[in-house]
Amino acid sequence: MNEFPDLDRIAYKAERAASRRLALAEGLSAGQALRRTLELAAGAAGLAALVELRTGLLAAQAARDAARASAKAAASAKRDARPTAWRAWFDGSARPNPGRCGIGVRIEGPEGDVIELAQPAGHGNSSEAEYRALIALLETAVAHGAHSLTVHGDSRVVIDDVTGPDLYAAPALAGYRARALALLVELPDVRLRWVPRHKNTGADALSQRALISLDSNASTPS
Repeated sequence: MNEFPDLDRIAYKAERAASRRLALAEGLSAGQALRRTLELAAGAAGLAALVELRTGLLAAQAARDAARASAKAAASAKRDARPTAWRAWFDGSARPNPGRCGIGVRIEGPEGDVIELAQPAGHGNSSEAEYRALIALLETAVAHGAHSLTVHGDSRVVIDDVTGPDLYAAPALAGYRARALALLVELPDVRLRWVPRHKNTGADALSQRALISLDSNASTPS
């Protein structure tokens, strides 16, 4: 029975590489080769001492990482708890899906001023409509110098796409994402927040108004 089951966990990268070469050269199993490599690294102190030392180092590093993560989370929570000077909501709709798009934006400023947009936004699917609404919001925010802003939207696709890592970004929405990120750079202290649809009724009503205007124009004889 192996009394050191976690040798791979404590081995350094160079030691793992050396053990693979040893296994190939001498026909050993991966476990046997790694044990022999670590025994050589341990020298006179012995393998047990090496395992104890490195296990302790790993535990200390894990504790430091956890403390840093906790401090970062606490700082982020404290920062996010502060109200921003500007608040905004966006929504995009496609009828049918894909189909004609309408966008709605509502921005509330620190002096009580309100900016609303209800605009047709071309043709596309619902995610494209949502992104166009977000971009319209950010363009308006830049124009008005809304540098302390919380943005609310009910599209998880768009919120997660903008705030998530590049690796997981949706290729089909890459152009929209690039434009949104470029605008966010111009707006210090911006927070994007997902909200359920029932907390985004103002922007939703504006996007529906844009679609109604499209329907009205389509039914008006030329």
